[in-house]
Amino acid sequence: MTLSNFKSEVLEEFFHILDYWHKYAIDEKNGGFIGTIDDQNTQKESIKSVVVNGRILWTFSTAIQFINSTPALFPYKNRIKDYEKLSKRAFDYLVKYFWDTKNGGVHWNVSATGVAIAGPKVIYGHSFFVYGMSEYYRATGHKPALEWAQKCFNEIAKHAYDPIKGGYIEGFAMDWGPTDDYVLSKGDLRKSMNTHLHLLECFANLYRVDKSENVRFHLKHCLEMMVEHIIGHDHTRMTLFFTDDWEAKTKAISYGHDIEASWLVLESAEILGDEELIEYCKKKCLEIARDAAEGLQSDNGMIYEFDQEDGHSNNSRDWWVMAEAMVGFYNAYQLSGKAHYLQKAENSWQFIKDYLIDHQGGEWWGGVTADHKITGKTKANPWKGPYHNARACMEIYKRIG
Repeated sequence: MTLSNFKSEVLEEFFHILDYWHKYAIDEKNGGFIGTIDDQNTQKESIKSVVVNGRILWTFSTAIQFINSTPALFPYKNRIKDYEKLSKRAFDYLVKYFWDTKNGGVHWNVSATGVAIAGPKVIYGHSFFVYGMSEYYRATGHKPALEWAQKCFNEIAKHAYDPIKGGYIEGFAMDWGPTDDYVLSKGDLRKSMNTHLHLLECFANLYRVDKSENVRFHLKHCLEMMVEHIIGHDHTRMTLFFTDDWEAKTKAISYGHDIEASWLVLESAEILGDEELIEYCKKKCLEIARDAAEGLQSDNGMIYEFDQEDGHSNNSRDWWVMAEAMVGFYNAYQLSGKAHYLQKAENSWQFIKDYLIDHQGGEWWGGVTADHKITGKTKANPWKGPYHNARACMEIYKRIG
């Protein structure tokens, strides 16, 4: 595969993904976007998550910014009007139905009709509200979006930041009191890799448009927590769960999250503009990508997870893992100049084309088994939106640039 072909193929798929969500995901009955789309592209009423709705807002917003900032894509400017409408639809729905007007912050889920579902305040979900809102402002200059991003950011900083031990607590009760329901974490392990990784992502995106000292502080702090604790100076793999005082409690390897972090951590350092951290992260992220490659199999798919304690592997090749592998290995190629990383990125794309893209119906399957039987047949659900795959295609296009 030539780089030119790689670039043109991911661009074509980027627009296919956006076209799919425009065609199938709009909820005409209840507003916003549908909660679930099955394998036949049929809408199914279900709960709607702040995670996916924030990701939808980010995706259509970033498409606007992507086209407007890339001269080679100016012929696609006729699409921007539609993307603006879809972004506004996502923005309006998030503000109207997900914001908790009584307690502040956002609801984790709402019903198909937009009724808030009682449950915890999940910081992971707040990160995608900020991520989507900040990108919408970045793409369109719509000032209320920046204000909502800042408002949600302030709730995170107020409630989740741990000024004593550092980092961010995973979740809270609906009224921001204590809870034992953390959705992502386990028991008393209230600090997780997954939440910190996506807080880093949202803080970095907010800092693009809000250069305030408070945003800068939390971006740098979160990055330092990633480097010092979640990755660790002497390690190349992220620990998944911690106690409040950063005692590591698990030894599972999440290959998809590791390869995703291998480029997001560096991107965050670059957005922060701290030269010392940038140089450190270049070296560290290359090491992370190197060792994440152990998750690659003979079919070029990357397995989901391996538990070093019991030897159990989750051998699923998931859509988001393969999308992040494509970007992470291309980033490693850019950092090192080593052709085998480029080959791994191209192999990841080939695997995606062969087994994950539904070339007839559109979008990507959620995952396949080791013998390539489809496991995740819903095209959209409260965890699956147009984020990992659309972003990966856009990142590869820009990086080949």
